[in-house]
Amino acid sequence: MAQDVTSEVGGAPRTMLDLLGVATLVLVAGMSWVLPAAAGETNLKSPQNVEVYIIDDTFILKWNQSDESVGNVTFSADYKTPGMDNWEKLPGCQNITSTKCDFSPLKINVFEELNLRIRAEKGNNVSSWSIVDSFIPIKQDIRAPLLSLGNGEHLPVLGALHLVQAQPGVPTFPLAHIGPPEVHLDPEDKAIIVNISPPGTKNSTMWAMASTSFIYSVVIWKKSSSVEDRTEIVIPGSKINKLSPETTYCLKVKAGLRSQRKVAFYSPAYCVNTTVENKLPPPENIQISAENQVYVLKWNYTHENVTFQAQWLHAFMTKIPENYSGKWKQIPNCENVTTTQCVFPQNVFPKGIYFIRVKASDGNNTSFWSEEEKFDTDRQIVILPPVIDMKPINNNSLRVCFGTPKGSQNKSVNQHFPLIYEIWFWENISNAESKIVKERADFTFPNLKPLTVYCIKARALIETAKWNKSSVFSDTVCEKTKPGTTSKTWLITGICVAFLIPVVLYVVKVFLKFINYVFFPSSKPPSTIDECFSEQPLKNLFFSTSEEETERCFIIENIDTISVVEETNQIDENHKIYNSQTSQDSGNYSNEDENSGSKTSEDFLQEETE
Repeated sequence: MAQDVTSEVGGAPRTMLDLLGVATLVLVAGMSWVLPAAAGETNLKSPQNVEVYIIDDTFILKWNQSDESVGNVTFSADYKTPGMDNWEKLPGCQNITSTKCDFSPLKINVFEELNLRIRAEKGNNVSSWSIVDSFIPIKQDIRAPLLSLGNGEHLPVLGALHLVQAQPGVPTFPLAHIGPPEVHLDPEDKAIIVNISPPGTKNSTMWAMASTSFIYSVVIWKKSSSVEDRTEIVIPGSKINKLSPETTYCLKVKAGLRSQRKVAFYSPAYCVNTTVENKLPPPENIQISAENQVYVLKWNYTHENVTFQAQWLHAFMTKIPENYSGKWKQIPNCENVTTTQCVFPQNVFPKGIYFIRVKASDGNNTSFWSEEEKFDTDRQIVILPPVIDMKPINNNSLRVCFGTPKGSQNKSVNQHFPLIYEIWFWENISNAESKIVKERADFTFPNLKPLTVYCIKARALIETAKWNKSSVFSDTVCEKTKPGTTSKTWLITGICVAFLIPVVLYVVKVFLKFINYVFFPSSKPPSTIDECFSEQPLKNLFFSTSEEETERCFIIENIDTISVVEETNQIDENHKIYNSQTSQDSGNYSNEDENSGSKTSEDFLQEETE
């Protein structure tokens, strides 16, 4: 915002007395210039539309002459910084006859606040000062006006810091502008290497702290078509690939800063012809992965009988504004290999970001280097699947705890970063799986069925701005819930029934035996009777057999001769003997004979018994 000041007090401009004194100051200024005009002197007006135009390390002050009808007018500007008590003459902007001046010779601290003022001069007559609001050259908060295009869109008035302050709520544009970078092109058959020097001079003060933070946008097109083909973000020294051999391409480059919103200018268009197609194409699809304690580098190649060579480069080398083509280093175990892969220890690459490239050779011909593959060691760290511990709490809940595998040779981030767990849970007899996502490693599954087997598997996830990785699924773990109250009742009942059945059967058996003993006694005489009748023949007198079977018969024909006949049943032999002796009705025997015959039988029986 510009302020017209009529005079100075102590070498400093006298400011407006807030809003109340604006009209008064204008009237006073008018009156002071009227008198010189009446005396025949020229009334000079202050410069208008003063602008500060900054691009890289070039600082230009521009303005408009208020009255072009007045000739031989010159302009002079002063500057002041917070450490200065008085205004000083601005180098390069004294007694200027044009409407702009370059004050780049002033060694400006771009991080320090700067105040500028300018006035018109003609002889001894001078105009009032036009003062530019203080600003810090490198800061974004210096606002330049935007031209409204309607629908909320605005077009910046490039390079201008106007004296009119932007209105609140109206978007503004940063003051400092990024100039075009220097570009040098090296063509290949299907690619162009773009070498870029950062904006500003070699000893630039404006971008001294930002020279390694620039990002470069390239627009490239075929010259024959004159149509801008595609835009790519590149780093200095990188390639634009997938081009056609023996074709003229044109491109332009501009620089930008990620953290600051600044206007940038494209470089002039550069054109170059790609070379004849090389006999050996470069390797493609470069991939690197971590396996145990080694890295495995793989690539694709169609030709046979070739050898390969792989190199690496620290990524930060590409940020340094110099040619890094000689900074590439050979990867161990990846030189003159005949296969499309090579293996090397992980300690070759300490923690950091690198670029990898590969080329092929058949002895007579060598391919160009492949596209550079970015390689971040942190992204190669393995996420291990969780170890699941699941235990029942009660009849309807299972508690799950996730742990970290132990003894793995791979690097693991499970202990260093917060993990998200993707869980699949299902009833063992069912195929219906439910997916659950948990951020905790300890949780409970409620409202389950008693005495039911449930299964679970899970994997660990990392979802951050830097990483989006996941582990493989863990082993499936199954566990049964505890029995409920109803189940316990049935269990107790079953145990009781199982115990009572043998008791009941035993009691029934005893009762039946008692009934049989009382109501259905056995035909066998008691043991007391057997004791009284120990002689076998006497037993046969009281207890007859079911059949009259003669087991042994004694036929006495005379006293001297005894014939013995053997039968099958021995139980009744004495009884038969008795019958044979007593049933003789023949008259051949007398009483004596009978008695003697009886004696003879008894003697015989006694002998047999003995």
